[in-house]
Amino acid sequence: MLSPDSQKCLREENRSQGERGDRQYFVFDTTAITDVETRKREGWGSICEGMEGVLELVAESRLNLNISCYVPYPTVYKEMEGFAKRHDCGGELMDSIDTWLVKKTPNRYEVTVPAGIFYDYVDHMRGRINKGMRVAEDAIRDASTDCLYVEAEDRPMKEVRKEVEREVIGGTISKFRDRYRDALRYGILDAAPDIDVLLLAKELDAAVVGADDGIERWAGRLGLRFVHASSFPRMIKEYLRKTEEK
Repeated sequence: MLSPDSQKCLREENRSQGERGDRQYFVFDTTAITDVETRKREGWGSICEGMEGVLELVAESRLNLNISCYVPYPTVYKEMEGFAKRHDCGGELMDSIDTWLVKKTPNRYEVTVPAGIFYDYVDHMRGRINKGMRVAEDAIRDASTDCLYVEAEDRPMKEVRKEVEREVIGGTISKFRDRYRDALRYGILDAAPDIDVLLLAKELDAAVVGADDGIERWAGRLGLRFVHASSFPRMIKEYLRKTEEK
């Protein structure tokens, strides 16, 4: 049973298919094949098994549904390659990526983006930076206050310093990283591969597939269709099931 979001994507793809002919286009972010939620939903055990599972569906969709899945080259392609190597997925996985994902460099100098989008992004980033600064200020205050409550008594300064570094500074840094990541990382475009995914999708009038909050947010602002990575396998399986029924 498809989720409401997947059903909506299916209807949009069918409508687009009728407008443009038989071929459909998708542009993959790295998270399209590495998403943890996707592996859990599909019952794939390891990371390599999950990547192979998605690529197998890509192969079936290309052969049976006339669907083309693209990966921005070299940025996102290199990310996928590095991910596969770090997890010892073997050369066959890269062979599958090379075979079933179409490598294409987005035309960064010809694809046009409305000035309003650029303005909104700058404004959004300014707000995020200010939020990150407030998180840093809070961390400094917390560390300074906590240091006042460290009892020195007659202990050697070296011992007191170690306690401060371990208990106060270490804990503050850990909390700061989590809060800073929430404030400044999630929901923004913070890397060249993210931009390339959106530019290539706009160039091809394709749907974006991924699990990145920033890409999803700005795909919507650009008027691009977005398919969450965890919904993509079930959508393709539904396509294949409907095709077999005909």
